[in-house]
Amino acid sequence: MARGVLYGVGVGPGDPELLTLKAQRIITEADVIAVPDKGSGERTALKIASALTEGKPLLLCDAPMVRDKAQLEAAYRRNAERIIVRLDQGETVAFLTLGDPSIYSTYLYTHQRVLAAGYEAKMVPGVPSFCAVAAELNMGLCEGSGRLLIVPASHRDMSDCLSVDANLVFMKAGRELPALRGTLAEHGLLDRASMVENCGMEGQRVYPRFADAADGGYFSVVVVKRDEA
Repeated sequence: MARGVLYGVGVGPGDPELLTLKAQRIITEADVIAVPDKGSGERTALKIASALTEGKPLLLCDAPMVRDKAQLEAAYRRNAERIIVRLDQGETVAFLTLGDPSIYSTYLYTHQRVLAAGYEAKMVPGVPSFCAVAAELNMGLCEGSGRLLIVPASHRDMSDCLSVDANLVFMKAGRELPALRGTLAEHGLLDRASMVENCGMEGQRVYPRFADAADGGYFSVVVVKRDEA
């Protein structure tokens, strides 16, 4: 029996209309749908693609919201092992992941381990959240020779990034929003910052001025445009 193939499918930031045609095809043709499971019952990526997954078997993959490396490594190993069982049965597995699988994706760690075990794994690009955010703000992210720096605001101090001559995108801002607002103000950049919370999802809020934004949740993206007066 031929082995199956694992696909990491980017489902975009939240709006089902932003699913690519390739993503729709892979999901429709897949034998099994793998989805990140945080243990809270919330499966955002599955919700986005729900019209395409009805009736298909689900494979829940651990996605603990922790930073303990040993705990994360154990979760990624278990996910790869569960998927490999399906691949050995000749099944195609579509692992749904928010945005694009190559950008701060939960899926990527499983992808690497399945490849290392000698199995075939491929990635299907999706619309990144910051591109959808720029569209909602009706602005470009970079023009001409301008540069763009993507920062995961929730993981570490971000003040060193403010010295880089580039437009900035702060992803996964969530609990760091008050600190980020203060840091941007200290560097004279607060008036150049905008924010979108839950882009393309229920409860989306758009703030052309980050200074006017309420504190938001995990899916909050802040854009700082240095190249605009």
